[in-house]
Amino acid sequence: MNTADSGPLDRLHRLPSWLIAQASAHSHRLVTDAFAAVGARGYHYRLLAALDQFGPASQAELGRSTGIDRSDVVAALNELAADRCVDRAPDPADRRRNIVTLTPDGARRLRRLDTVIAGVQDDLLAPLPPADRDRLVDLLARLTDHHAPPG
Repeated sequence: MNTADSGPLDRLHRLPSWLIAQASAHSHRLVTDAFAAVGARGYHYRLLAALDQFGPASQAELGRSTGIDRSDVVAALNELAADRCVDRAPDPADRRRNIVTLTPDGARRLRRLDTVIAGVQDDLLAPLPPADRDRLVDLLARLTDHHAPPG
């Protein structure tokens, strides 16, 4: 690229940080809209997926494993409990905390949300062939792993 012939916007549109931010904003809109269309939120998906992958957990553990703030975890779990997607019960080892368990309704809800999120991925990555999609995921994972906080 000849920088003498390109304007500041041409340079901006070639910066990885700008491109990642634009793709992220578009991705976030797609996910938010797709989940809203089925009466869900991203927090619901993250919590249900964590319970499915790791099994019953305390609310604090769920917050740490999903990166969701404690007050937001409580609010999202209240919504999921109202829909009978999770059960909360006092921890027999420490009655001050609740253990959250995925219910059969929650497992069904997660499968539906998995389908929704798969559609979003297809929409977002539509211009890329499968090999490029895999490469992009690998590269983004390397970036996020490299910049993740220790621990």
